[in-house]
Amino acid sequence: MMSLSPSLSSPNNLLLREMKSEERGLYLIHLLLTCANHVAAGNLENANATLEQISLLASPDGDTMQRIAAYFMESLADRILKTWPGIHRALNSTKVTMLSEEILVQKLFFELFPFLKVAYVLTNQAIIEAMEGEKVIHIIDLNAAEATQWIALLQVLSARPEGPPHLKITGIHQKKEILDQVAHRLTEEAEKLDIPFQFNPVVSKLENLDFDKLRVKTGEALAISSILQLHSLLAFDDEALRRKSPRLLKGSNGIHMQRVLPLSQTTLGDMLEKDMVNGYTPSPDSTSSSPASFTTSNSMNMESFLNALWGLSPKVMAVTEQDCNHNGPTLMDRLLEALYSYAALFDCLESTVSRSSLERLRVEKMIFGEEIKNIIACEGPDRKERHEKLEKWFQRFDQAGFGNVPLSYYGMMQARRFVQSYGSEGYRMRDENGCVLICWQDRPMFSISAWRSRK
Repeated sequence: MMSLSPSLSSPNNLLLREMKSEERGLYLIHLLLTCANHVAAGNLENANATLEQISLLASPDGDTMQRIAAYFMESLADRILKTWPGIHRALNSTKVTMLSEEILVQKLFFELFPFLKVAYVLTNQAIIEAMEGEKVIHIIDLNAAEATQWIALLQVLSARPEGPPHLKITGIHQKKEILDQVAHRLTEEAEKLDIPFQFNPVVSKLENLDFDKLRVKTGEALAISSILQLHSLLAFDDEALRRKSPRLLKGSNGIHMQRVLPLSQTTLGDMLEKDMVNGYTPSPDSTSSSPASFTTSNSMNMESFLNALWGLSPKVMAVTEQDCNHNGPTLMDRLLEALYSYAALFDCLESTVSRSSLERLRVEKMIFGEEIKNIIACEGPDRKERHEKLEKWFQRFDQAGFGNVPLSYYGMMQARRFVQSYGSEGYRMRDENGCVLICWQDRPMFSISAWRSRK
């Protein structure tokens, strides 16, 4: 590999720019892993030199690997800056995201990928089947950011032979404006369909949720919907463990070759595999070189949150989560896993959307870029994007007293037809112990499962 030099005028730069796509991709992976090692070891001079090299090759509007590298480069730089909190705060002090932009980019994600649509189909079908014959239904939506899912459910319930039930939806979200919009759309649709309907807004972060505000009453058949929400509570499990035994969270920063699996048939997966064969001797993560973490004694951790949900005795709880392992204890663990999973997401867009698309750039920057930054640059309760694999969720729900409810054949057939009609052969669906994994090629991307309280 070419030597790393702080100088941008070296003869190597011409060679870098003339690299072919695959060669450049391999070199970018090498540089990112090298840079992460320097960051983890607190070797800022070498990290800076490597970031300069990456900046010559990475581009937010280039090929898949160039685009990914741009966001990982930014995330590693952000992690370095967090070691100087004053500078970091000053550089981010005027950064504002308009609510309209947030809503727009979430709609773009919904339109450009099949993941949320499939989650809505399977969640709604699980609720319909669990609520058969019920006259009073209460649904708790742990992230009521969008009315589309529940409009579809209202339309199905209005066609029930025995007549529609009385439906109450409790929507939880941090922003009142979002809840007001959802309430307006759902109330309007319920009136049109002549369904007795009530919307109960709860303005709250999930970890600070007051369960009394959910207003669950005797005689209501309860369903809970959680789409891409529960993983954020793992940040507070981390803090509880840190207070009990700080040494438990220190781990080797080594990359275990036997855990590295090819992404799929895509070139990027092969690139990652090739680069791993070269081997690394990473520096151990240093607690002192990680960004500062803050204790949050009033926040609810995963165990207490799931116990509280169990206490509500839901007839069904449908859960959608990213099926990735982004909650490793070290920077290097997370960086390698994130490279694999975000490579697949960027490949999805590469195969279906043009590189010059502004919509694609917005989704990559405002959703994927921010998630990557959170995984790489943050620690402690600030690190919310703690995605984990389905088997881990099975263990957690089982320990909390939930039993798995296999998703029905009818629901899976609906979802499979939808995935097949999406227009790309890369999307696949897999049945896993009565749950569904939505995949890109052979790599699971999102899991959808259903649960109910065991008495």
